[in-house]
Amino acid sequence: MEKDNKKISFPTKLLKPLVAYLKGEQKKLKETKEELKKVDPFVIGNRDADNSVDSDVAENVQHDRSFAMRLQVSKSLVAIRKTLTRIKLGKYGICSNCGKMIDTDRLAVTPTAEYCMECARKMEKKSGE
Repeated sequence: MEKDNKKISFPTKLLKPLVAYLKGEQKKLKETKEELKKVDPFVIGNRDADNSVDSDVAENVQHDRSFAMRLQVSKSLVAIRKTLTRIKLGKYGICSNCGKMIDTDRLAVTPTAEYCMECARKMEKKSGE
């Protein structure tokens, strides 16, 4: 598919609160990521001296849970940074794949959406094969 290089500008009065919201979410996610590090026994180094199987399993479960949550937070932070960059470049709301405008209802629900529904479905279908 060929991308159009057209620029669609959202009114500043719509983008200002969105940018403020995204920056607020970014700050919360960074704090959450730091809090998750504090409870990971592999990161903070306060592993039990008790070498029992139960203790090892509990530590591994806590580490895996913390790691998975930090990974999800990191993905969300990347999505927010990409969205803020697209806003600065005047490309917010334009599908990164086909260049068509992303439905505003989709953006209202998922402000970090990078793809229109059609392209998102196609990508999901390809990754599921």
